[in-house]
Amino acid sequence: MKTGVAALVGGLLGGLGVLCFLVSFGTDYWLLASDNCGGLGQLETTLHTVSAKEQANSTEGVEVTAPSLPSLTLHHEGFFWRCLFQSDPSLHVVWAVLFTNQPRSKTCVHGYLFPLPVAIGPVPHPIYDATAVFRGFWTMLIILAIAASVTGGFLLVCAVPFVSHKLYKAGGAFFITAACLFLVLVGLFILWKELVDVRRYILQERGEACPDAHLEAHYGWSFMVAVAGIPLVILSGLLFFCIGKHIQKHT
Repeated sequence: MKTGVAALVGGLLGGLGVLCFLVSFGTDYWLLASDNCGGLGQLETTLHTVSAKEQANSTEGVEVTAPSLPSLTLHHEGFFWRCLFQSDPSLHVVWAVLFTNQPRSKTCVHGYLFPLPVAIGPVPHPIYDATAVFRGFWTMLIILAIAASVTGGFLLVCAVPFVSHKLYKAGGAFFITAACLFLVLVGLFILWKELVDVRRYILQERGEACPDAHLEAHYGWSFMVAVAGIPLVILSGLLFFCIGKHIQKHT
């Protein structure tokens, strides 16, 4: 009875934790940034009005070009995509990237390839950031962590009907490994954001045109979801590992 309750609690914690990992992996909001550099094309609003005074033998309109409103370039990225789009400066970047606030069109590149495409051309490329090695390790770790969490979940699903202590222990070990990998990649992401030149990474070639641009960088929703899933998966893994030890001891 106690084993069944522990398995139920472990399953709920593990399922929620793995769901957090999958959401953080599948969404592209690990890093959020905003800048006023532009470079994506400035929008102009052209108003056509009719002259107040009728001109003899003429019906020509007067074209008035109003200056475009100031806008911010918002940036978000994750494993799959790295995207830029224009937004209202009155809206904070954290709220602007919500699904309900985003525009229909964005400029995106594959995130898992970035910044490798930047190095195409002169070698070394003048914009290429040597700290791209962080991205390489981060990409490798998140793939391994997702694979470990999914494998652990599969083993635990198989362990329940067979009451196998080996499957319980193996599934718990995979969960603990996945949580530790996510802990490492979260720490690596924090080091990357706090220590490297994030301004240069975000602006890339656009930074040459506006060296005095104001830039803000924030941890995104995907990062927060990943952090929330780590303790859940660790607790679940420990519970299942202990269940396996208990079953092995009493058989």
